[in-house]
Amino acid sequence: MEPKDPSEAEKWATKLIQQCARAISEKDSSKIHHLLWMLNELASPYGDCDQKLASSFLQALFWRATESGELRCNTQLVAAAAADKFHSFETARKVMLKFQEVSPWTTFGHVASNGAIMEAFEGEAKIHIVDISNTYCTQWPTLLEALASRGGERPHLRLTAVMTASTGGKSVASEIEKRMVKFARLMGVPFEFHAVTTASSLAAAQLREVELVLHGDEAVAVNCVGGLRKVSVEERDAFVRTLRALRPRVVTVVEEEADFTTTGGDLVECFERCLRFHEVFLRMLEESFAATSKERFLLERECARSIHGVLARGGNGGDCERREKASQWCRRMTQAFSPASFSGEVVGDLEALLRRYRTGWSLMATRSSEVSGLYLAWKEEPVVWVSTWKP
Repeated sequence: MEPKDPSEAEKWATKLIQQCARAISEKDSSKIHHLLWMLNELASPYGDCDQKLASSFLQALFWRATESGELRCNTQLVAAAAADKFHSFETARKVMLKFQEVSPWTTFGHVASNGAIMEAFEGEAKIHIVDISNTYCTQWPTLLEALASRGGERPHLRLTAVMTASTGGKSVASEIEKRMVKFARLMGVPFEFHAVTTASSLAAAQLREVELVLHGDEAVAVNCVGGLRKVSVEERDAFVRTLRALRPRVVTVVEEEADFTTTGGDLVECFERCLRFHEVFLRMLEESFAATSKERFLLERECARSIHGVLARGGNGGDCERREKASQWCRRMTQAFSPASFSGEVVGDLEALLRRYRTGWSLMATRSSEVSGLYLAWKEEPVVWVSTWKP
């Protein structure tokens, strides 16, 4: 039978990766060697999307086949950290801004969160945003512009950025503060910046330092854009409950729609979940960036690191980001907060945002009564989930 979509026949990497994962699960050594050899012959980090998929998954498959993932992945992380010292904050920021220019993958969450925060703080004189994200504060210039254009006296904004060592630590915080203070001055918005730097993984106990900088006369928002997945899976319930102690008026949560929390279970299922998400991401990059784009190459490298971190250790690596789906995050969030809906105005802003990008992007409503929020979809595949919560 012919495939419904002719392009399906060309996705050889997906089939080989799935077959190899199955062979490893079944401990079929001859088949493992044959498939690894085929992938090695066909893979390339500089080829088309299938070649890049094969290249990224090849190492993870080899490490799982030889049970060397823990050692190899730790070695790779040390090497990656050393290499990253040669890449400046400016390089990382340029990559992010270019990504936002060609794709709504990150800007979708920014627009949704900013809209919910602006509406929750209508008429407030003092605003405090606790930012638990990995966006280098690229979300906030748009909010400052919105505050500057609001009628009446401009509110005082304090921003506390909770940053992990993996996002640059104190040196990056200093760069961000310099740029944010300068832009706020240009917009005429009274502004203060504070950074709380933590270890590579966030934990509930580390929010105590945030509590110390809260003022009783401020309206507080907690903004979590790609930040909750930096909390270890075992700590997430406690972390969400601790967020309530910050007494926020609104909490915004943005996460990528994938489940990487069961990597110690069925190996084939683990690889298929990881493959499904990263294949969509890599094919989106392929269609969004020029083939020779430096930014695209750096994003693809980070994608490969994510694949290795999730799969190589069989679920033992505590420092990699274990994504969860909207349904899983909603079960956690309802322990401490009530779901809220985005207004028609915010939805309109999201629809207008997507019209700025190439065809293929769409806004998708959640399809379950147990899931609150909205999805960003790429070719009808949900990839990013946005939500807003109230105490």
